[in-house]
Amino acid sequence: MLSGRTIIALLAAVTLVVGVAFVGVLYVAIRDAPKQAPKLTAYAHGKTVDVVPFAYCAVSMRDCQVLPQQPEDVVATVFEGLPCAAAGCEKGRTAELEVPPGYPLQLSLPDAVADAPWVAQLVYATEDGQPVGKVVSHNNYPAGARAITIDSRPLPELRLIGVELQLPILAKNQAGREFYVPHAAWSINTV
Repeated sequence: MLSGRTIIALLAAVTLVVGVAFVGVLYVAIRDAPKQAPKLTAYAHGKTVDVVPFAYCAVSMRDCQVLPQQPEDVVATVFEGLPCAAAGCEKGRTAELEVPPGYPLQLSLPDAVADAPWVAQLVYATEDGQPVGKVVSHNNYPAGARAITIDSRPLPELRLIGVELQLPILAKNQAGREFYVPHAAWSINTV
C-alpha cells in the first residue's frame, strides 16, 4: 500500500510531466504557426475597424502573404502577377470606415509599420467630385509614432474619401530609372 506522501509525489510528478509536454507542444505550435501580416486600427467618429492588408509581400516582392481580393484591384498595379507564398495567400480588401467631414481619421500603427519608412496616399474629393491627392509619410510625424491623425477636411472644399498606407521599397525599371513601389499596403475607404 502506498502512503499518502508517495501518492502526492506521484501526482506531482505526473502533473509536472503533463505540464512540460503541454508547454512543449504549445511552443512547437506557436513556432510553426504562419506569421500573420500586421493590421492597422482605424478610428473615426466613435467607430473602430481593424484594417487588414490590401497587399503584403516580402521586401523582395516574393512570397506574398496577401494579394488584393478582386482581379480588377490588381490590374496595372505592382501586385499584378506576383507569386503567393507556398502556403497560399490571404485575400486583401479595402476597409470601410465612414469619416464625416470635420472629424479626423486616426490610425493606430503596429510596430512593424511604425518602425518602417511608411507613406500614406490621402485622396480627397472636391465639391464637384474631382480627386485631389496628398502624400504624408513617417517624416511628417515624430520618429516611431504609433498613432497618426489625418484631417478629413483640410480645406473647406475638400473631403477625405480614402487612404492607402504603404511600405515602399526602391525599384529599378529596365531603363535603369529608380522609383518607389509598395511591398505592403493597407486601404481604407472613408465615405
